Amino acid sequence: MNGLTIIGNIARRELSAYFESPVAYVFLVIFLLLAGVFTFTIGGFFLRGEASLIAFFSFMPWLFLFLVPAIGMRLWSEERRLGTIELLLTMPVTTWQAILGKFLASWIFIAIALALTFPFIITVNWLGNPDNGVIATGYIGCLLLGGAYLSLACMTSALTRNQVVSFIIAVVLCLLLILAGFTPVTDLIARWASPAFIEAIAGFSVLTHFYEFQKGMVDSRDLLYFLSVIGFSLFTTGVIIRNHRAG
Repeated sequence: MNGLTIIGNIARRELSAYFESPVAYVFLVIFLLLAGVFTFTIGGFFLRGEASLIAFFSFMPWLFLFLVPAIGMRLWSEERRLGTIELLLTMPVTTWQAILGKFLASWIFIAIALALTFPFIITVNWLGNPDNGVIATGYIGCLLLGGAYLSLACMTSALTRNQVVSFIIAVVLCLLLILAGFTPVTDLIARWASPAFIEAIAGFSVLTHFYEFQKGMVDSRDLLYFLSVIGFSLFTTGVIIRNHRAG
């Protein structure tokens, strides 16, 4: 059995586990309700007089801030709490295969949640003539944003067997990545720091790179940023789990 087959089997098992409990359905309902409220009510969709999903994408970094860590907090914490991580690591499965399988399952779940917002796309197309290319790149950005948050939650989940602690640490890390490019924060730093320093700090923010996708632009630098966050977080997860295995 090759590596990709093993990763696929783990991903299918983990994804099935989501839908075997009511938690997945509760999450999807909450996500869709909040996304609808933020887009059409708080975001002032009808007052804006513009057929676009700019409000939907603008709120996504904040909506994902709590919902994505809630998905990822159980990835390894649950294995450690139940003691099944030892069983998993003694099977003919490498650490990387287990990490990628679990991560991909949760990422696919996020993709499913995003796909279920298709009525939003239908609505804006029925009300006007939006630029569907911009909407498509916005969704790509959302998927990458969700992957970055999820990889951080995966890393914090490997640190502790307590899911609540994992959730809190993941939220804090994701929040730091937001605040690094949040305008009120950068305006505050601008009082004493040079523009070059502010630009360097903002370069670490998910907002800086996600904003380009909102505008309909797919830049290799933004892709590299999100993939780097995912890669670094999963690599750190591997180091943590291997240390746990050695211990």
